[in-house]
Amino acid sequence: MSQTEVILVAHIPGLGSEADIVKVRRGHARNFLIPRGMAHEVTPASLRMTNSLKARRAEREARELNEANDLAKRLGKLKLSFVLETGDSGKAFGAVTAKDIADRVKAETGQEIDRHRIALERPIKETGDFQVDVRIHPEVHAAIKLSVASKNPKPVADEEAAADSKPRPRARKEPDAEA
Repeated sequence: MSQTEVILVAHIPGLGSEADIVKVRRGHARNFLIPRGMAHEVTPASLRMTNSLKARRAEREARELNEANDLAKRLGKLKLSFVLETGDSGKAFGAVTAKDIADRVKAETGQEIDRHRIALERPIKETGDFQVDVRIHPEVHAAIKLSVASKNPKPVADEEAAADSKPRPRARKEPDAEA
């Protein structure tokens, strides 16, 4: 179980970021990381090289943060509208999912967003206005406004007549969990 130190050339999930000095098993370094150009052995020359790698990483991170802030501003101004098919009772057939939101954002802005970055606990199955959080960058979040409407809304007069003619069911109180 002898280990050696290597300097990472690129970000490797679970191991480290570019220009990090990490300890790995010798076989992993010799047979996988170094031949694939993902890491270099730690030598005096490679330690000098880490300065250029760190500078490159800092530039890339600053650029990614600026791009994320610009995208957050654009998404903050965006309001997406969705139309769902509903039945006579007002219950929706289908739902608005994170994939639907990501597809609509790409169609509206041309910017592709991974659906896993959209914070949606469960698909939206009702009409109304919603606000969905998008994790663009670890430091940048944006809120997208959604409007979900019914494809075949019920007439208001019919709703009021139906509400007046039917007795409303009484709400049952949930039994206390303490008892």
